[in-house]
Amino acid sequence: MHHLKQDDFAAMEKRYRAAFFNSLSGFKPLNMVGTVSAGGLTNLAIVNSVVHLGANPPLMGHIMRPDSVERHTLNNIRQVGYYTLNHVHAGIYQQAHQTSARYPQQISEFDACGFKPLYTGICKAPYVAESHIRIGLSLAQITPLQINGTYLVIGNVIEVMLPDNTLETDGFIDIEKAGTLAGAGLDGYYETRRMERLGYAKP
Repeated sequence: MHHLKQDDFAAMEKRYRAAFFNSLSGFKPLNMVGTVSAGGLTNLAIVNSVVHLGANPPLMGHIMRPDSVERHTLNNIRQVGYYTLNHVHAGIYQQAHQTSARYPQQISEFDACGFKPLYTGICKAPYVAESHIRIGLSLAQITPLQINGTYLVIGNVIEVMLPDNTLETDGFIDIEKAGTLAGAGLDGYYETRRMERLGYAKP
């Protein structure tokens, strides 16, 4: 068994360390964040840090990297105040991965990676038409994390689109039926299989 300590972490090569710690926390959700600038330029970027923050009001958060370099997604969210989260499934994961490339602002990842933008009139940001589960959000707050310069972006869920067969009678969304993938690290993609749903735990 590997037993690593802080001295070992410090000695790791930069990309090795990034791969190690990005995979250490386990499987994570994969979403593409869809945004549009105030000037109408669309942007799409894959993220693996989306978390549920509350159901009433419905809030979701995700982490954005420091804006020491130009961050089109973060800038667009600040400008327009809306964004979308689009689940990644097996039919689109290779295209979704490509959205992590650093395209110049004038080139839309929708075009470069072969995705069709979808607008509903409720959320001002574009959805990914090819995604099976789509979530529209309005910006609630952006909290800078002083410890490492990243940002926690929190949004109010204002719209949800999902396949009919995924919504169970008790409100549970069976994301496996939608083909939603899980991620590990920066480049690992995994299919999922439900083992069981357990009852509400009581002492």
